[in-house]
Amino acid sequence: MHNPAKSHWEAAKRIVRYLKGTKGLELTYGAMDTRIIGYTDANHASQYHRHSISGYMFLINGGAVSWSSKRQPVIALSTTEAEYVAAAHSVKEALWLQTFLGEIMRLLSAPTTLNCDNQSAIALTKDGQFHTRTKHIDLQFHFIPEAIANGTIAMAYCPTQVMVADILTKPLICGKMEEHTGSLGLLSP
Repeated sequence: MHNPAKSHWEAAKRIVRYLKGTKGLELTYGAMDTRIIGYTDANHASQYHRHSISGYMFLINGGAVSWSSKRQPVIALSTTEAEYVAAAHSVKEALWLQTFLGEIMRLLSAPTTLNCDNQSAIALTKDGQFHTRTKHIDLQFHFIPEAIANGTIAMAYCPTQVMVADILTKPLICGKMEEHTGSLGLLSP
């Protein structure tokens, strides 16, 4: 605020263009799938501060109900670690959503599917083994295999081209942005 530069002005104009282009969209629900479906993604060390950006998105009945995009608290040493940390935050949100929905509606019988576009991170969540290259990852992130083992979470591979959470972790070209907004249930009336 005290020393704005041209880059700040360009960012502000980009936000205004985004708002102008999306003012006609509204969040809609109505898909036949009533399960919780999650997407998790990370953008590894792309910022000047070298912290990765985590993002997750949860859909119920075809519309977004929970989402987050924030800087990770640790500096990840690899893409796998960044995706694993993002998945840990996503699993915490999925467990909260399951509990919340169980209290107000019904208990969910199927595990929440969490889609991730990094196969190394998915492998790390499934085998529960802490390998030499991942032993430095803080223990707070290693609860995912337990959630998979008890049947509350199911990790699934989602190709990068259709990763809905990309909208929260990186700038996208116009066509990809429109595709992802539609996938989130943001549609024109």
